[in-house]
Amino acid sequence: MPQRSRLSTTLCGVAGEYFVAAELSRRGYVASLTLRNTRGIDVLVSDADATKSVGVQVKTSQGRRATWMVNAKVETEDVAENLFFVFVTLNDLAAPEYYVVPKRVVGEYIRDSHQSWLKTPGRGGRPHVDTPMRKFADPDGQYKDRWDLLGLNPAP
Repeated sequence: MPQRSRLSTTLCGVAGEYFVAAELSRRGYVASLTLRNTRGIDVLVSDADATKSVGVQVKTSQGRRATWMVNAKVETEDVAENLFFVFVTLNDLAAPEYYVVPKRVVGEYIRDSHQSWLKTPGRGGRPHVDTPMRKFADPDGQYKDRWDLLGLNPAP
């Protein structure tokens, strides 16, 4: 599979948002990209009859590695039932992969994994330095293509 040159962080993020909106539309949902200043929600999604909607924050990685950086604020921010992350791997020029995860699950995962990382010695046995950045991964693939978790009814 051919590889493309590395995208800027901004273009990578924008590509992920458009891919997610397109995939949601392809699956029969109504998906609208939000303006850049909408805090924490990149795509608003509703079912075909607009009876239920959810907010989606998109995180995108460029290569094939299914890990993403998330700010520590996710650990403590609002965990309403209708907020989700969709993590995207662009897979170079192959088809993207999507991981649909409730925001509450992301917050719990990054809190627990970060605490574990802090307790583990780093290079040369030195302690890790705490930062506001956290890493999310889905090593077992349990959230891959889990669009059903959104709880929306697609158009027939």
